[in-house]
Amino acid sequence: MFNESSNRPAWLEKAASYLGLREYPGNKHNAKIVEWWSKIRAPFTDDETPWCAGYVGGVLEECSIESSRSAAARSYCKWGQELAGPAVGAVVVFWRGKPEGWSGHVGFVIGKDQANNLMVLGGNQGNAVTIRPFDVSRVLGFRWPKFEPRPSVTGFDSLPVVKSDGQLSTNEA
Repeated sequence: MFNESSNRPAWLEKAASYLGLREYPGNKHNAKIVEWWSKIRAPFTDDETPWCAGYVGGVLEECSIESSRSAAARSYCKWGQELAGPAVGAVVVFWRGKPEGWSGHVGFVIGKDQANNLMVLGGNQGNAVTIRPFDVSRVLGFRWPKFEPRPSVTGFDSLPVVKSDGQLSTNEA
């Protein structure tokens, strides 16, 4: 699904290294999720608080890239450089609930599936770090780290096709 590396950005390689990491049920908390909260300077000490922005921010900080340093997914709408379209490794921000609301979801673009859904590597997708397809109609924006060279090509036509089960993500909190 996401095995062969094709010059992916360092932060995407780091993000992929956490595939399968999960929340712990009950009173115990995953130490890595708690560490990500600390890296982005968020006050949380659990893995029950929606942690997609903690994952994205923690991964970026681990790669010496300043994150939005916010636990809010939509904080990434103003972070870094705006991209006109998707690119492998781009941070993608989605609305949750309603487009004009406050809640959202954030993850990393890895490609598109056979139905042209966006394939996203993200945290807190079904309480774990997973790759899931997302409907492009939920996208609020694509962002790229400020001091990293912008991708030469963006857009859905430039994305690799990644096999998916076609079940759109609906569990991001």
